[in-house]
Amino acid sequence: MSGGEPDTKTGRKGIAVAALLLTASILALLRPAPVFAQETELRGEVSESAILADQQRKARQLRAQGSLDQAAPAQAAADQTPANPYQPESSGAVPDDDQTAAGSIFDQPQATDDPFADNRTVAKPRRPSTARQRATDANAKSDAKAADKKKAKKKPGQTTDSTTKTAATGDQADTAAADEGGANRRAVTIDSVDRQKLDPGAERTGSIEGQKIKPEDDPFAAPGIKVGTFVFRPTLEQGFTATSNADNSSGGRSAVLSETALRFSATSDWRENSAVIDGYGIFRNTLTGQKINDAQGRIEGQLNVDLDNELRAIAKLGYEAVPESASSPDAIAGVTSQPLRQTVNGSLGVEKDVGKMRYALTGAVTHDFYGDANLSNGTVLSQKHRDSTLYSATLRTGYQVSPAITPFVEAEAGRRVYDLRLDSNGFERSSTRLGARAGLELDMREKLSGEFSVGWLREAIDDDRLPANAGPYVNADLKWSPERGTIIGLTGRTTIESTTTANESGDLLYSGRLTGERQVRANLTANSTLGLDWRDYTGSNGHDLILSAEAGLTWWLNRYAGLTTRVKTEKLTSSLPGRDYVANSVYLGLKVQR
Repeated sequence: MSGGEPDTKTGRKGIAVAALLLTASILALLRPAPVFAQETELRGEVSESAILADQQRKARQLRAQGSLDQAAPAQAAADQTPANPYQPESSGAVPDDDQTAAGSIFDQPQATDDPFADNRTVAKPRRPSTARQRATDANAKSDAKAADKKKAKKKPGQTTDSTTKTAATGDQADTAAADEGGANRRAVTIDSVDRQKLDPGAERTGSIEGQKIKPEDDPFAAPGIKVGTFVFRPTLEQGFTATSNADNSSGGRSAVLSETALRFSATSDWRENSAVIDGYGIFRNTLTGQKINDAQGRIEGQLNVDLDNELRAIAKLGYEAVPESASSPDAIAGVTSQPLRQTVNGSLGVEKDVGKMRYALTGAVTHDFYGDANLSNGTVLSQKHRDSTLYSATLRTGYQVSPAITPFVEAEAGRRVYDLRLDSNGFERSSTRLGARAGLELDMREKLSGEFSVGWLREAIDDDRLPANAGPYVNADLKWSPERGTIIGLTGRTTIESTTTANESGDLLYSGRLTGERQVRANLTANSTLGLDWRDYTGSNGHDLILSAEAGLTWWLNRYAGLTTRVKTEKLTSSLPGRDYVANSVYLGLKVQR
């Protein structure tokens, strides 16, 4: 009996150990699977105080683990509980950090033995409700605000604190994943939104009064008056002219004249199409010297209309009234005043572009009629036999080599019809007009623009006793700006001047003008003109040469008024007797514009 007791005791001890091991195994099987365990993620910015608290917590856990190693096996089985036990939803049920043996919030749960780890759903982290954690969160928010302020003061790309720098150098991949996953929400806080940069287009700008005003290109240009859909710009000049030859004739005498000039322009303000109206009127009266009392003027309008299918229509209408010049070949001697010549003209043209080809067809009508001449003996001499109408049609074809250069050819046909079939001398003055020319259109913006052409022009008179007026044709209208504020113009014109003088057909007059305008200062403008006229009489060797030169200045006192002056000289040299003259004049006046 006594010999069997030790075996009995040994057997009991073995049974107890076996039971203990069995209990531990059962408890291990009953351990909650990691799929049901709570997984904690880092949310928000990690402050230094939170890191320090976590290190202290780990130290306490290690000390507690050392004491547990010396405890009973039952306590070792209890240590197999998960590091992050499930926390209930109700607030206040979570124990304080210093009373729990739970693992650090920075330790991720191990899922190596979880068969459903690949399909695991991450549980939503839950904020502890303890007073210490609330204090830690307050410290973390304060540190985040301080970091944001420090970051705002630093240059882009520069780190703000040691925590950020450590995170960037320690584990780049984890930080990027956390940012993409939305774990760090500091960028969407109210404070950070207030510090975001505004769109440059939405930023407020300074006041208009504080900004620099762009200077006007021409601060002394006429502002104009709004009249309906037109902008009306009138100009009035009043001055005095001292001249050595009042009427520009071989027998002219000196005089001082009062000269009044009214000029205006009106430009349409339409969305589509355009219209321009220009006009002038000049009145001269003698103050002392040779008696002069005359008036002249012109008004002309142009309408541009864009039609369908690349068609454009251009219509013109004008009226002019000018007294016969004393130097004209048809001037009447021994009169108190030369007859008044009036002209009404109109044209209608259609232009079409087909690829680079340019086509234009223009029809024109010009009617000249003359007033009576008042002779010095008191009689009146009718001039109705000089009234005539010219009908013409012009066809132009061009090819656009480039947007700046377009060569063209032009053909003209017309008919001049006199109101009286026979003049006072029994001649049939009506004639047929034919012409051909070639030219070039230039369009280099403000640098150079216009056109010029040369050709041949002929008017055959119905009466066989009179030779045809024929000769070379020259036409030019160019504007060139070599530099800003300077404009140089060149105009050329060929005119057939018919006559009713017995046994004479008329003449061809070639006129050319070279003009220059220079804006010396914003309120000082200089201008000059050189003129050349050549008159070739048909059927004889007679000719006239007229040379002229003019220079002027305009000094603007303000936008609406200025002083103007000009000096002019003109000389006519003729192969016919009694036609030579020289005229010099000086003008000084006041110009007003609106």
